[in-house]
Amino acid sequence: MSTAPAPDNAPINAFSQCHVGIVAHLRELEALPALVDAAAQARAVAARVLRFFREAVVEHHTEEERDLFPAVLASASAGAERERVQRMVEQLTREHRGVEAQFARLRHDLEATAKGHASRLDGAAVAALVADYLAHARFEETEFLPVAQAILGRNSDHMAALGLALHTRHALAEIQGGMGFHV
Repeated sequence: MSTAPAPDNAPINAFSQCHVGIVAHLRELEALPALVDAAAQARAVAARVLRFFREAVVEHHTEEERDLFPAVLASASAGAERERVQRMVEQLTREHRGVEAQFARLRHDLEATAKGHASRLDGAAVAALVADYLAHARFEETEFLPVAQAILGRNSDHMAALGLALHTRHALAEIQGGMGFHV
């Protein structure tokens, strides 16, 4: 039997440890395309949400407050019906301002996300905004709009006037938009 000293494996182990580090970084590289795709999707979603909120949600609230709510109030019967409608309109208007304020607090981080910049988009704040708007829409759909339909439906002229006001405003906005003007 030979009593030669065991070979020093340190140089081989060093190469092996390098491979562990290289493989770990390659695994990160392998995951990178999905992260880039997710980041691109996040930018696109943030940009769409910003544009949609500005162009559709705020405009929707404005139309309701300028056209629908006054029309229903004006057509409601004096007394309990008008008082009920007034309470609903006040609630819905408060909810509009609340949702708009929530969105305003998120706007900076959404804009940063849309531009691909670092942001700290608050997931709880987003969830609260979504939940509040869903509750608002549910109340409007199940409570206010059926009442509005019943009240305005009693007089076809009132419903037609509301339809004409909305149509005129949308047509004018479309014409102005085509000419480079924005309302």
